[in-house]
Amino acid sequence: MRELLWYVAYGSNMHADRLGWYLGGGRPPGGLRTYPGCRDCRPPRRSAAVLVPGGIYFAGESRAWTGGMAFYDPALPGAAAARAWLLTREQFADVAAQEMYREPGVDLDLIGAAVAHGRATLGPGRYETLLCTGLRDGVPMLTFTAPWRAADVEWTAPAPGYLAMLAAGLREAHGWESARIAGYLAGRPGVADRWDPRAVDSLVAATLAG
Repeated sequence: MRELLWYVAYGSNMHADRLGWYLGGGRPPGGLRTYPGCRDCRPPRRSAAVLVPGGIYFAGESRAWTGGMAFYDPALPGAAAARAWLLTREQFADVAAQEMYREPGVDLDLIGAAVAHGRATLGPGRYETLLCTGLRDGVPMLTFTAPWRAADVEWTAPAPGYLAMLAAGLREAHGWESARIAGYLAGRPGVADRWDPRAVDSLVAATLAG
């Protein structure tokens, strides 16, 4: 178990098919980016729906989706809905590298530092900060996010396709009803101030109906 860890996904990688492109490589249907994939492309050993202290906000500009990207800030109030995937350390390092727009294939020495100290930063860019959110079954839970906090940056609205992927991931991971998913997403910074709640309701309903 020392070679395994939980990758805590709070964005599009809550959806199994989406994570599969990071593991196996390739370009998702309608996607703007081709993923090189992981050295070990086996599926996760298992997954679990989790809530981690803090919250999700949207900022920046996604090269894969356009619009704002989801980031995790443990200082935000409440709890962030996420999905924990049980991966090898090698797989986690390769998924993280792809999120950082780096070439996979290099082990992340910072994993041990993040587990020991709760936080470790590889660089100044988005998703280049590793956070340990706790333990599950004695195994560390790790995620990556931006080095800044939600209050330090301008929030940006996520694209409809990205928000729909999060909605599908939340249903798949947590089994929530449409209204609960829409309410959760509509309350996130970057959505709350830039999306009409009725539009979020409609988007989520259409996504889950399809």
